[in-house]
Amino acid sequence: MRQGFDNDRYIELQAARIRERIARFGGKLYLEFGGKLFDDHHASRVLPGFAPDAKFRMLQSLADDVEIVVAINANHIEKAKMRGDLGITYDEDALRLIDVFRAHGFLVGSVVLTQYAAQPAADAYRRRLKQLGITCYLHYPIAGYPHDIARIVSDEGYGRNDYIKTTRPLVVVTAPGPGSGKLATCLSQLYHEHRRGVEAGYAKYETFPVWNLPLNHPVNIAYEAATADLDDANIIDPFHLEAHGETTVNYNRDVEAFPVLKAMMERIMGESPYQSPTDMGVNMVGFAITDDEACREAARMEIVRRFFTAAVRFRRTGADEDQLERLRSIMRKAGVDEDLSPARAAALRKEEATGGPAGAMVLPDGRVVTGKTGKLLGAASALLMNALKAVTGVDDALTVIDDAAIEPICRLKTEHLNSANRRLHSDETLIALSISSATDPTAARVIGGLERLRGCDAFFSVIISAADEALYRRLGINVCCEPKYERVSLYHK
Repeated sequence: MRQGFDNDRYIELQAARIRERIARFGGKLYLEFGGKLFDDHHASRVLPGFAPDAKFRMLQSLADDVEIVVAINANHIEKAKMRGDLGITYDEDALRLIDVFRAHGFLVGSVVLTQYAAQPAADAYRRRLKQLGITCYLHYPIAGYPHDIARIVSDEGYGRNDYIKTTRPLVVVTAPGPGSGKLATCLSQLYHEHRRGVEAGYAKYETFPVWNLPLNHPVNIAYEAATADLDDANIIDPFHLEAHGETTVNYNRDVEAFPVLKAMMERIMGESPYQSPTDMGVNMVGFAITDDEACREAARMEIVRRFFTAAVRFRRTGADEDQLERLRSIMRKAGVDEDLSPARAAALRKEEATGGPAGAMVLPDGRVVTGKTGKLLGAASALLMNALKAVTGVDDALTVIDDAAIEPICRLKTEHLNSANRRLHSDETLIALSISSATDPTAARVIGGLERLRGCDAFFSVIISAADEALYRRLGINVCCEPKYERVSLYHK
């Protein structure tokens, strides 16, 4: 895949910018960390060359100065709010985050329960944290938040909250998901620090939208597609334009909230250090783009992927039709349609020719390979095998896994595991290929091509199984499906 982003330069620039911001506030900075820290696959898709763990690696370069505070909303604990991408509750994810940070040598100072109002589940979680040896602080709901600034920035507001004891210059406030209270935690700490005579500051680390790219740059439009469920919109930052005469991009919620946030900082610090929401940020991602056209092309593809993801979700659930229509509008703004990837047309042609579900994949060199549904392999398995043969230079007509090896697995599925589908899913096919590779050099050569498929785009003419989709995603292959099922039935796995 054509690269458009210098990951090493980004890490260097980003770490330097954060160090500058720490110094600006006398050596103590509370950094609100937005977005995904460990696995930012959206960024890696729209900025080819951006490593999914780039932000984490950047923090590692500052590790000796970093202390982590994990914020979690007590109401989310009470309601057992889930992270849809991981299938775990926010409170469990907070513990997962702590484990990951500690495993990489970071100091995790504490957990703060925001919006705490003696919720039974939150109290149980506090006890659990205590048993685990994790310090827990409480922040309370504030009447009149966020508009009653006099009350908020007073002993009755932030003053009621626990002061979180920290020891490092850079305090990174992160959370399992949105609505956890990261910003409020940072501002509460500023209030307490300034009462103690510590001239601490606040900054926000958010990758998208990219403030120094044009408003309608595909990378920024792709952010709107990614947040279509939130109805976020990129806009020109009017405060930055007025204060500095510079056109920058921010998103509507930050711009709408800025007057209140600025007033809070003025009350806490005497004057606001920032004249615009853009000023608050430290994002340097735009300065590490090395090939703008490559990033534009990648972002356009991501916008279309987001549309198909929403279309499939609507087909499955009947919900969020407004989100689907918003994504149609976003595609029009980006100047793209459903046929942007040649894989779609190839998959639909293959389905028409064979009379069964089919798939297609665009390889790194631009070639398009297809796969059809057969007696032993499903479309996802056939496509994966054909793609692997293509990237490793193995003749497509050559049998790499003998039918005699596949047939017993098919019988096992139907005769003993009560599966209605005897065909091998893609994960089962890879296991069979792996076994064959122990004695067959060609099979070993084929399975060695897996890494070359990372970042490729695949399209299927029907909604594929959860098992196949999960395997493709684990391989780093981008998957889209036509929003229709193979069979007409009410229940689908």
